[in-house]
Amino acid sequence: MFPGLGTLVNTVAVALAGAVGSFVHGAIPERFHRSAVTALGLAVIFLGASQALGGLNQLSAAKGHIGTVSLLIFSGSLIVGTLIGEWLRLEDHLEGLGHRINSLLQKRSGAGTVAAADAVASAGAGAQSDSNFVEAFMTASLIYCVGAMTVLGSIQDGLGNPQTLFVKALLDGVISIFLASSLGIGVSFAAIPVLVLQGLLALAAHWIGPLIPALSLAGLEAVGGVLIAGIGINLVFKKKLPVGNMLPSVFLAMAVIWLMV
Repeated sequence: MFPGLGTLVNTVAVALAGAVGSFVHGAIPERFHRSAVTALGLAVIFLGASQALGGLNQLSAAKGHIGTVSLLIFSGSLIVGTLIGEWLRLEDHLEGLGHRINSLLQKRSGAGTVAAADAVASAGAGAQSDSNFVEAFMTASLIYCVGAMTVLGSIQDGLGNPQTLFVKALLDGVISIFLASSLGIGVSFAAIPVLVLQGLLALAAHWIGPLIPALSLAGLEAVGGVLIAGIGINLVFKKKLPVGNMLPSVFLAMAVIWLMV
């Protein structure tokens, strides 16, 4: 599989599912949405657990110091990395980014609506349509692009493992159908920022991938799997685990192992 495949699948899933959702406007009960997201959340939990165990097995089977202290590297990186993320308030910054984009788009949309209403009364329907489109595009973009799964999945995708983004494509697709059924076709166009953001992350990971030792990648899988499982727990149990604050632990594990190889 070529690097970036997961990003392409994710992009197509958002675009097509959003289009389907816009054609079934208001016809899907909310309870189906909750059930589908819960089922996918369980899949995300077990995907993360599988990746974490697979990475740990590779580390523990390694010869020398890494194999001996693999659990210490794993748990230490997770704890210290999370404390670093907490100190940097990464979760708050991610949420703040979403709110800033939200406010910016709402201001522009609102200004456009007022200007149109003052200029020509008959343009009111068109302005309202534009406002709905922007709201749909904005809401979907924030959901799909701001989060730990986006970052981790894109890095893994660039390194040749699109599995996480395949699951994210399923999750985003389900959300797109229900979101577009309420907000309209603008949801489909959120595929553009998904393609750009995840594509850039995957491309960067692909460029530096050959420089990273195999055991460092195993460290990424082990610690990253825990974060992915945390995302699944948030989906299933409606928790608010600060997964964004745990992102530094992935890079810390990679760096520690790289220095020990």
